[in-house]
Amino acid sequence: MNQPWSGRKLHFVGIGGVGMSGLAKVARILGADVTGSDRAQGGHAASNVPAGAEVVYSSAIPADNPERTTGAPELHRADLLAELTQLKPTIAVSGTHGKTTTSSMLVHALPGQSYLVGGEVRSTGTNADWHPDSEWLIVEADESDRSLLKLHPTIAVVTNAELDHHTTYASSRDVDETFAAFLARARDAVVAPDLTRLRADAHVFGEFDGPLPVPGAHNRRNAAAALKAIELAGEDVAAAAARLADFQGAGRRFEVVGEAQGATVVDDYAHHPTEVRATIEAARSRDAGRVVALFQPHLFSRTQREAMAFGQALAGADVVAVLDVYPARETAADYPGVSGLTIVRTTLDARPGMPVFWAKTHAAARRFLQDTLQNGDLLLTMGAGDVNTIGRDLVAHSEAPGR
Repeated sequence: MNQPWSGRKLHFVGIGGVGMSGLAKVARILGADVTGSDRAQGGHAASNVPAGAEVVYSSAIPADNPERTTGAPELHRADLLAELTQLKPTIAVSGTHGKTTTSSMLVHALPGQSYLVGGEVRSTGTNADWHPDSEWLIVEADESDRSLLKLHPTIAVVTNAELDHHTTYASSRDVDETFAAFLARARDAVVAPDLTRLRADAHVFGEFDGPLPVPGAHNRRNAAAALKAIELAGEDVAAAAARLADFQGAGRRFEVVGEAQGATVVDDYAHHPTEVRATIEAARSRDAGRVVALFQPHLFSRTQREAMAFGQALAGADVVAVLDVYPARETAADYPGVSGLTIVRTTLDARPGMPVFWAKTHAAARRFLQDTLQNGDLLLTMGAGDVNTIGRDLVAHSEAPGR
């Protein structure tokens, strides 16, 4: 069967990443010959790139990566996603927070549509799929590198707008201008009530008041944003709202991992102060016992700029443990004096005397939690790095609670 991308060779650098894996999956469905490599599985080498392939890379892959120095034609992942948004009418969801959850809500509430989301949609068990006969394509639009401006949305959603990616944006005005340009590319726009400045004729959303299994006021706003987009798409809003009653969430978004020593373990991708605060508030809404927060700062630049706000957000927990910074693409040498200890200090400044543990390493954090967790606690593992492995390890090796 002849597919739109039949005969095309695509090589994905970092194919194990959540965004790249989804693109690779859809590319195969569309008939492309797909190959890829990943640092965690065999590493990168020029010899991995097949003859005649286009090399697909993300902003996380530096120009000196050996698979980007072969002379093969290159394509940023956003360019490939942009091609997909020209194949079907597209609902594109962006915003500083809530993109993945709102996109996942759209996928769950509109079954049978094509989609690419930056996390696993738990009700489908995958992050991407392509249905040739579907009317809509649902995508998550990434603002971190301005790649959202390459897409061709029919309906564009912006859940909120804050300065987060400090190496990309110079100011909040810069963030606003980028989101405004994104919204201008769409037939219809959906924005939070405080963002009508971004597009005068944008439709606003409020807070969903129907049954919703995922906790927190922020998720009720995410649901309202998804339903407004569904309304503009001409789909059945009442049926979509009813489906949200069994929405199972998205991977690493207030994801209940299991139990460890009588405590419920919840993992969340929260890596910005607003997200950390919302996640702790969502935990409080579950009427748990103590909220124990294990936080892994992501990026030295974000830690340095948002240290005070992180401390204020974490002070909403009962017990806090902090890992060292997950550096991603940055190096400690460029940010002298900035570490996870910076967040420990600002948390104590925000709430003097509260129990805050400078865990630093994964091993120390595990030991602390094994000694600290009690029956009825709710443990939050938060961050965009590998902090989630600690909660899963605790669940996997949990002993019966003895407290």
